[in-house]
Amino acid sequence: MTTALITGATAGIGAAFARRLAADGHNLVLVARDTERLREQATELHDRHGIEAEVLRADLSEDEGIAAVEDRLTDRRHPVDLLVNNAGFGNKGHYLDVPMADELKMLKVHCEAVLRLTSAAAAGMRERGRGGVVNVASVAAFVPRGTYGASKAWVVQFTQGAAKDLAGSGVRLMALCPGFVRTEFHQRAGMGTGNIPGWMWLDADKLVEAALADLARGKSVSVPDPRYKALMGLVKVTPRGLLGGVTSKTGRKYGPQ
Repeated sequence: MTTALITGATAGIGAAFARRLAADGHNLVLVARDTERLREQATELHDRHGIEAEVLRADLSEDEGIAAVEDRLTDRRHPVDLLVNNAGFGNKGHYLDVPMADELKMLKVHCEAVLRLTSAAAAGMRERGRGGVVNVASVAAFVPRGTYGASKAWVVQFTQGAAKDLAGSGVRLMALCPGFVRTEFHQRAGMGTGNIPGWMWLDADKLVEAALADLARGKSVSVPDPRYKALMGLVKVTPRGLLGGVTSKTGRKYGPQ
């Protein structure tokens, strides 16, 4: 029985990964900041699917939290076969309106933690000749839209480069780029969602199903929905200058209020 470690496991996309992987028979290491919610989730998944669910409380905006997850990923006695780097958040406000401390905290979680945890996991996976890493990014990575999008663009570029370097090793790396998903993301950031059209929302469980299928196919980037695939196709052929203006207006319409 294989083991998957999921960060940001208690809600949204992370919780959907936990449900699907537990249903498929994987043991889990659940990582988040809320110990009580982690324990409740672990008990539920164990009782429903008969898998072992380990709880690891860690705040990935702090060095101690990242180090704790690194230690678990490098435990040779209990290897991790799949890492899902899902932890993340957004800041409400435009550039220069957000405190620098908050911007740096986001970069710590989105970039430094992803780099360190991916590296910790991939080293052992390469030695064993198998394993997978899913780094959750966003379609915001493909448009010029603030520091959140910039951090997710880093995730995509890093993951693609690492996947190329590890080609042939048995280790698969994939950046998952969803659009709007009904999670706690917007609520935690204090962002309104009432102005986002219904067609733009994705179901987290269907998203995970498509993501795992793309990982199995060996894709290094997954945009797991036809609607967003079509939008990203338009992004590719739109001049960057025009795209910047469009995404700025879209951000004001559908972004933080």
